[in-house]
Amino acid sequence: MPAKDVPPRWDRTMQQRLARGEAAALGELYDRFASLVQGLAHRVLSDDTAAAAVTRDVFAHVWEHPDTYDHRQGPLRTWIAATTQRLAVQKLRETETAALGGDSPEELAALESRVRHASVAARADYIAHSMPHPLRAALELAYFQRRDYRQAAADLGVTEDEARRRLRLGLQLLATAHDTGAPPGLGGAR
Repeated sequence: MPAKDVPPRWDRTMQQRLARGEAAALGELYDRFASLVQGLAHRVLSDDTAAAAVTRDVFAHVWEHPDTYDHRQGPLRTWIAATTQRLAVQKLRETETAALGGDSPEELAALESRVRHASVAARADYIAHSMPHPLRAALELAYFQRRDYRQAAADLGVTEDEARRRLRLGLQLLATAHDTGAPPGLGGAR
């Protein structure tokens, strides 16, 4: 197996422990990823109670089906994020469909638009939190503090060319959230 296909040691060990039914492994996984799962679920659902229910469902799924994680598709973190997004979007569809009452084409189209918007927002949130710190720091300066690339370079202690490069790469990563397919690492999370 080529080195790039080998999952990180922690991911591989965690999957094996979960497959053996080690409750402590689930606790460690929860401690490590609960805030990610809760945040992504809340981003899609905009409801704390529903997000908590999805969080429980995600960790129940991981506990019951650790064998469905495929390291060739990306790290364990990405699989958990994709599972979260899939379950949260499913919950949003169920909740919104039940609230519609009627099945008019306009209502269904509005529902699908809200689901797509929530899904893109969740992917963008995941991408932003998963990107390397230098890229995220440059984007945060530009977006939240309204710094241009020159000011960001000074704040970060890098050259202007490096600041421009970081901003461009960060924006390119965020742009993948709008792709019809999932961004790298979130395959099949629609």
